[in-house]
Amino acid sequence: MQLSASDFYVYYSPHRCERRAYLRHIGTPEEPASPYEEVLRRLGKRHEHEHLSTLGGAVDLSDGSKEQRRQRTREAVEKRAPAIYQPAFAATVDLGGEKCQVIGEPDFLVWTGSGYVIRDSKMSRRITDKEHPEIIFQLGTYGLLYQANFGAPPAGLQVHSGSGEIVDVSCEPERALGELNVLRSIRRLSAEPFGAVGWSKCGSCPFRPHCWDEAEAKEAVALVYGVDESLAFALHEQNIDTVAQLLDTYTEDTLADFQRPWGAKLQRVGKKSTGIMLMARALHTGTQTVLQTPQVPNCPNYVMFDLEGMPPQLQELDKVYLWGMQVFGEKPSSYMPAVAGFGADGERQGWESFLQKANPIFGAYGEIPFVHWADYEATHLKACMARYGDRDGIGARVQRNLLNLLPITRDSIALPLPSYSLKVIEKYIGFKRTQEEFGGDWSMAKFIEATETEDEKQRAEVMNQILVYNKEDLGATWAVLTWLRQARLN
Repeated sequence: MQLSASDFYVYYSPHRCERRAYLRHIGTPEEPASPYEEVLRRLGKRHEHEHLSTLGGAVDLSDGSKEQRRQRTREAVEKRAPAIYQPAFAATVDLGGEKCQVIGEPDFLVWTGSGYVIRDSKMSRRITDKEHPEIIFQLGTYGLLYQANFGAPPAGLQVHSGSGEIVDVSCEPERALGELNVLRSIRRLSAEPFGAVGWSKCGSCPFRPHCWDEAEAKEAVALVYGVDESLAFALHEQNIDTVAQLLDTYTEDTLADFQRPWGAKLQRVGKKSTGIMLMARALHTGTQTVLQTPQVPNCPNYVMFDLEGMPPQLQELDKVYLWGMQVFGEKPSSYMPAVAGFGADGERQGWESFLQKANPIFGAYGEIPFVHWADYEATHLKACMARYGDRDGIGARVQRNLLNLLPITRDSIALPLPSYSLKVIEKYIGFKRTQEEFGGDWSMAKFIEATETEDEKQRAEVMNQILVYNKEDLGATWAVLTWLRQARLN
């Protein structure tokens, strides 16, 4: 059996999943990489090459067969090259009594005067066991292989992080061996292991269609909103894998007493059992249940409010690049986007534009609700006020008028759906979009495309696609709000 240090990414990223590691090993067909994933790969390679340019006299071993690269790595190490780019290692390792070949290809070996440090370039900014165990175990495996090849441990393990910092990490050989043995054990399974699907957990997984189609076909208990991965696995241990089995076996009271792993302890399901059983019945019957009349304030007009932003690993700041607003109701407005600039001060420019466009709304409508979905808008509104100030208190005024539809919807109606994502609910109520491709990741990939092009016409075309997507997000939010206002508890 051959194992690679990069196999930890399959196992741990974006979430730890034995089934994904097993499916990759047996060659199950995978979905192609999304445009966003392709962008991340391209930016990651650029980040790596930028660091390479700072290492004068680096020996480049990126070309050639694996065996040739391993031999040239040994030669470069023996000659104490100041830096080695794309070295390659291999060693035979005993894992659980089985001889396995383990291979690894770190980005850099850098001579320190007392030995080589192994260094990888990563786009991630927070390099910890909790947030990125795959990085820690990958570097630990490199260290294990280095010691097997050269008879001594490396001088250190390091990550060139997304912020440009050099971060020291630690992973003892025994720990890396233990994790490699976990991967070996998964590959030796005689059948596909159990896996609990989850809307966000499985969103970017290349095996999502495989697992999701199976889950829907048998109406897996993990599809029930409120059943997290820990509870799904605990129920599986009790042979409860489907919604029908859950409803036949448990009541709200008995499920409340059910204990599942929670960290190092066990925890009762408790009060969450009521919502779980309501959602299970809704999913099983395919019908929604109004739990209470939605607590939506009765106003003649509402501002639909939606932001588009970049994750922190791709920008110096967690950049918001589009603030979208549009008034719906008795006195509707046109679409009002505030777009960030493309330079270093781009987010500030977008923020100032947002304040400039939000102020007249209050003048025309008074204290009008700014309706959004989930916490992203509230979080980044507060962050931008702290970063850039709040001219005339407009941001604070928007903050006082925020209306989050997600908890209102979740608390009011049990839906026969696996998620309370806006994209899921808008489809459920029949909202139609004009774009075939859309979504948060799609929008981020498009914005990066607009940022990197020097062609102003192409940039305008790309930004127009993003604006259409954002405008339709606002339309979807209004459609859900309208639907909620019509719901009544019988």
